[in-house]
Amino acid sequence: MIWSRFKTHFYHNAELGISLDVSRMPFPDEFLAQMAPKMEQAFAAMTALEKGAIANPDEQRMVGHYWLRAPSLAPSSDLRTEIIDTLARITDFATRVHSGEISGPKGKFKNLLVIGIGGSALGPQLVAHALGQPRKDKLAVSFFDNTDPDGIDYVLNGLWGQLAKTLVVVISKSGGTAETRNGMLEAIAAFKAAKLDHTKHFVAVTGVGSKLDVTAKAEGWLARFPMWDWVGGRTSELCAVGLLPAALQGLDIQAILDGAAAMDGVTRQPNIAQNPAALMALMWHFATDGRGAKDMVVLPYKDRLLLFSRYLQQLVMESLGKELDLQGNVVNQGIAVYGNKGSTDQHAYVQQLREGVNNFFVTFIEVLKDRDAKTSLEVEPGITAGDYLQGFYLGTRDALTEKDRHSITLTLPDVSPRSLGMLIALYERVTGLYASLVGINAYHQPGVEAGKKAAGGVIALKQKLTAALEAAPGKSFTAEQLAAEIGAPAKTELTFKILEHLAANKSSGVKKRVKTPWFASTYRTA
Repeated sequence: MIWSRFKTHFYHNAELGISLDVSRMPFPDEFLAQMAPKMEQAFAAMTALEKGAIANPDEQRMVGHYWLRAPSLAPSSDLRTEIIDTLARITDFATRVHSGEISGPKGKFKNLLVIGIGGSALGPQLVAHALGQPRKDKLAVSFFDNTDPDGIDYVLNGLWGQLAKTLVVVISKSGGTAETRNGMLEAIAAFKAAKLDHTKHFVAVTGVGSKLDVTAKAEGWLARFPMWDWVGGRTSELCAVGLLPAALQGLDIQAILDGAAAMDGVTRQPNIAQNPAALMALMWHFATDGRGAKDMVVLPYKDRLLLFSRYLQQLVMESLGKELDLQGNVVNQGIAVYGNKGSTDQHAYVQQLREGVNNFFVTFIEVLKDRDAKTSLEVEPGITAGDYLQGFYLGTRDALTEKDRHSITLTLPDVSPRSLGMLIALYERVTGLYASLVGINAYHQPGVEAGKKAAGGVIALKQKLTAALEAAPGKSFTAEQLAAEIGAPAKTELTFKILEHLAANKSSGVKKRVKTPWFASTYRTA
């Protein structure tokens, strides 16, 4: 039965070199035919999207990340020209950096620091890790991808004494994203401490006219590259957000684009059986009952794809995690994504996957090529480490099937610029098609904006609290007393959390006196 079903439900594309096996998803024979009308609607919605339909009604924006690898599809000549010209500028800038024409005060740049968050970091990190070659890369890449001071210090310590040869790319569409702005300010302070002019090292990737764009232009940064409002952060890897860092690292960005374009061509086909994105979207629908009933575990059997599950967490969960459907009904949609890599996972959580709660489906990612070297060490007679990796993948898949745990397998020929471009494009298309199947908008993110607004409220409260403490130097307050002092008794819990953070950091000037019970503890400034 396994072989018979495999023959029926195994998709292979010889031109792309990829395969998709959905035979271990126990959908009934009539499932694909039953879902065909919904999939036809999803295909139509995707066609309208690519032609420039307003896909993000919240912001009245088109969604055009597919045009990035096929500019001829853009709905206007101006957009086509912008895409082509930006790619040319990225290539030219990277070439000039590599040649030393654009350099630091002590010669050629050797390091690249990328400052961004969310899609402005996850995509570049995935590509840098998947395709990087430490001994061959033109620039060694590191990231500020959070507003954690200790994390920032960790990265700066790795660049100790090397800032003169470090190029910095700051990525923020609005130019006002707090985490990115904070990272930029921390980097500027580090350059100043090293007696370096940061403007001779910094590059901006941002929206035209944004706060960051205005700053970069006024200060005379090395270069500015555009982020367009029709490219969302989670689908921005193939615009300047991802292509500029990759080009500076020395990667073949045209091959990445070509791979994505080739996958787009295949996944535009309105034939379910010949469209791997449509097949995957339908498997997601079957596995989760079209309502997120099960989680998606992503297990790439390749170290270079370690970060792929993190990348997918944003792409899938930000796109599909929606409270309302397109008609305004409360549906609370989404698919939770987690994963690490094989065979590491077999020593981590595969035990639970096989014998614990059955609330998931697995996507195995198999890579056929083991390594670039022409020969591989035999760890046993006739057996290599790569043979063991495949053995663990196939064995784990069978072990899960035995326990009625369902799986999809995606097979890639290798991890190369072209295949990584294909992988990115495939999952972008799957996510969009699935969103159409369940009737939600994949291209807005009201929950993210709500979180940003709430964070702003916490910062405003912190400012009021510190102002009240500074207005009464030496006077001690409990959290309750201080919240009442500023007229916010309903925010006593937040007040306590903020005061604890302030007291843990000497630079704040806030001191804590521990008392029993804990909520009787007091806080003051000197």
